[in-house]
Amino acid sequence: MNNFLPRLIAVAFAALATHSAAASTTGHDNHSSHQTQTAKTKTVAEKAYGKPGDAKQVKRTIAVDMNDTMRYTPSSLTMVRGETVKFELRNTGKVMHEFVLGTMADLQAHSEAMKKSPKMAHGDAQMVHVGPGKSGTMVWQFSKAGEFHFGCLLPGHFEAGMVGKITVTERP
Repeated sequence: MNNFLPRLIAVAFAALATHSAAASTTGHDNHSSHQTQTAKTKTVAEKAYGKPGDAKQVKRTIAVDMNDTMRYTPSSLTMVRGETVKFELRNTGKVMHEFVLGTMADLQAHSEAMKKSPKMAHGDAQMVHVGPGKSGTMVWQFSKAGEFHFGCLLPGHFEAGMVGKITVTERP
């Protein structure tokens, strides 16, 4: 068990490094001041927590504030399985922040990898980078019930508590 976590981190890092080589330029290395999901990123495979959504299917828009207290507002959200939502992400802070969807295990592994390689380039559909004073959007369909999370994986932010919870229920 003592070697499990280092091995898990190494496997996650290797997967991220492989993915980085093929990723678009909308990743951590680029740090654009405004980012929105692009049509190009919407062709990704479905994840445990859903898939990129179709903007025509949006039933609800959720405003999420990111700030330098390393918190999101709101920090807890509830969705219904199958719901497609549009996240309007605002960075009211003075430093870069991001909104990354995933399971807690995904976010923790990615956070550890970011500590070792903070400038790794990647641009997945489940992440949006937002510069200080800027905003971005994400459309996501929550196709599976469960507990999922969102976090800022820039070094030090996740560890400081910049993480939120999404509960996806079967019915309203």
